[in-house]
Amino acid sequence: MANNQPDNKSPKLIDQVRLIMRRNHYSIRTEKTYIQWIVRFIHFHQMKHPRDMDHTHIEAFLNDLARQNVTASTQNQAFSAILFLYRRVLQQDMPGPVQALRAKKPQRLPTVMTRTEVWQVINRLADPHQLIATLLYGSGLRLMECLRLRVKDIDFAQRHIIVRRGKGDKDRITILPDQARTPLQKHLKRVKALHQKDLAPGYGAVYLPHALDRKYPNANREWLWQYVFPSHKLSVDPRSGQVRRHHVDESGLRKAVRKSAQQAGLTKRVSPHTFRHSFATHLLENGYDIRTIQELMGHNDVSTTMIYTHVLNRGGLAVRSPADHHLPAD
Repeated sequence: MANNQPDNKSPKLIDQVRLIMRRNHYSIRTEKTYIQWIVRFIHFHQMKHPRDMDHTHIEAFLNDLARQNVTASTQNQAFSAILFLYRRVLQQDMPGPVQALRAKKPQRLPTVMTRTEVWQVINRLADPHQLIATLLYGSGLRLMECLRLRVKDIDFAQRHIIVRRGKGDKDRITILPDQARTPLQKHLKRVKALHQKDLAPGYGAVYLPHALDRKYPNANREWLWQYVFPSHKLSVDPRSGQVRRHHVDESGLRKAVRKSAQQAGLTKRVSPHTFRHSFATHLLENGYDIRTIQELMGHNDVSTTMIYTHVLNRGGLAVRSPADHHLPAD
């Protein structure tokens, strides 16, 4: 009978994974995801230690995911976690070439709202969700980029936003829309009052990236490091055990946006990311060049940005249907 209980190696191995990920400043989201995939990989092979496996075990696991019709990004995520395990934790090359079934990556056009639809959705939201959605659309931010904004990242004088550690761990600058300037200034006054209220009983510290809290012990309580969109409640940091005020949870905005789109009568599948797609498409419609939009979006390759030119070529935006041409009079 197979032993499904973890052996004494498994907890130690996972602890090593966690320690190395934290040393290399991986986000807690990535840490949880990688650990889940590594645990799942080990359980799939009846608790066998990865050192005792070869490339055929990895192929079997990835093939099983492909048969479950997971998305290509999910399968790639699982492979990245296993790759991290072997190269960074076990410090060895992959045990042989991995030739697994690859999940098909579908070529889909992004969902884009019209300008009217964008404001129909935004105007039905309550703050802070309304302000967040305005920035997603007006600045082209990814959802987590927006929620992780710090006070110091907003430059009202130069009318831009600095995105720190965006996708690919890169910084970039994007525009601060005039539409959001006054609401954002009013919002930050309320946030500052909340921060001062937290400081009084000894709270007010915020998470700092790359262990900056050790280098600058008092920086985590400074106003400029606070989140622009803080949570409405204090919580215990899962890594440090400290009581802190994190940024707002993304799930609340997802639900609110979906509900607003339904109330507006939109038949499109709208999510917070739809605002970003709409930002890029509307800039193209306004005549801005593709390289400028690429920089604002933070895309590594211009081919990623080019997808929005395909959106522009749909329907009546560029090509007129022959059914709309009048036949010559008899």
